[in-house]
Amino acid sequence: MSIDQLNTDYGIAGHLTFATGNGGFPMIHIDNGQAKALISVYSGQVLSFQPGTEAADLMFRSDKAYYAEGKAIKGGIPICWPWFGPDPEGLGRPAHGFVRNRLWNVVETGTTPDGATTVTLGLKDTEETRAIWPQAFELAIGITVGTSLTVELITRNQGDKAFPLTQAFHTYFLVGDINRVQVLGLENSQYLDKADGGVEKTQVGAVVATGEVDRIYLNVTNELVIEDAALNRRIRIKSSGSKSAVVWNPWVTISANMADLEDTDYQRLICVETTNAATDIVEVPARGEFRLQAIYSVERD
Repeated sequence: MSIDQLNTDYGIAGHLTFATGNGGFPMIHIDNGQAKALISVYSGQVLSFQPGTEAADLMFRSDKAYYAEGKAIKGGIPICWPWFGPDPEGLGRPAHGFVRNRLWNVVETGTTPDGATTVTLGLKDTEETRAIWPQAFELAIGITVGTSLTVELITRNQGDKAFPLTQAFHTYFLVGDINRVQVLGLENSQYLDKADGGVEKTQVGAVVATGEVDRIYLNVTNELVIEDAALNRRIRIKSSGSKSAVVWNPWVTISANMADLEDTDYQRLICVETTNAATDIVEVPARGEFRLQAIYSVERD
């Protein structure tokens, strides 16, 4: 569908427009008086969210991010689905599944009574996806842009048998200085330390980054906070449908070795991910559905 047709069918005057963005991908621009946001129809990915009260974006996005078919975009909220991490069956399929590097469909747009803007993007199984993952499905992401940002990933099993699922909002947050950041709400939680061979450990105090951090936290609460002293703000993450969370920062070596990150990008990002990961495996019943949701908001003293 052309940009003109998207604007005709789904544009909202004064609030939401479609335009061609990096890589020639269709982008959704939202500016509704409460917040500004940028959403890539390729990858079904929120790339930017900035409440009107904030001088800085909530989302980190790499200046070296790829915008090319088959590549994931480094930043914002990539969608990992229908598995998180490496191929669970060891078949050589891509890490984090196959929906973060596909063009999604625009399903609908709208405005809520309180003036927020809603966008729904969708994907359905095809012959190509069934060759990768032999399941019949409908997948939708609902995005609400207002004073807070809500994302909801809805998996509908269109087949006659249940299927297992791991997934994530692989959210990249912009921070002022990683050395002055702490993640609250995971105190005393058990986690798998993927930077240390997957050993299970217990979190002592707030999560801070003093080196590479790659952890899957288990049996977590549904509310986490990123305390960002350099930007004098707290980002609150409320989730539902999730019993696990991932915290990731690449630190010096990995950041330098990633072609789609600047060497120093680790200093201004942290991923705090709402997940179904590790032992937090979802079973989606035949003809049933499962919803994973996260709500992101900013607080100041």
